[in-house]
Amino acid sequence: VQLQASGGGLVQAGDSLRLSCAASRRTFRAYSMGWFRQAPGKEREFVASVSFGGGRTYYGDSVKDRFTISRDNAASTLNLQMNSLKPEDTAVYYCVAQFIGTSPMVDSNWHYWGQGTLVTVSS
Repeated sequence: VQLQASGGGLVQAGDSLRLSCAASRRTFRAYSMGWFRQAPGKEREFVASVSFGGGRTYYGDSVKDRFTISRDNAASTLNLQMNSLKPEDTAVYYCVAQFIGTSPMVDSNWHYWGQGTLVTVSS
């Protein structure tokens, strides 16, 4: 199973950025998907997740009302629209798939991880 995240870059505070994650078609349709991030020197943090049908979404408190997760099952693509970016959003963002457990916010409950894409927000 391969997850390929893209879309990271350097932006200024207040800007928007859209991350994408491409997955194999067989994987994408069957699993919940999500995003985690890890800033330098910090623990990995849950960002958002979406159910396999797209009907249920969850967000971390720090990104709620600013980020939107979505999926296009026909295109096998997961997206993360990030608005009103802040310097504290600077991190490597990881695409994840196949949630097993009681909480999508726990990183160990996710089976597959992509390689990460770096987002840097300057003040």
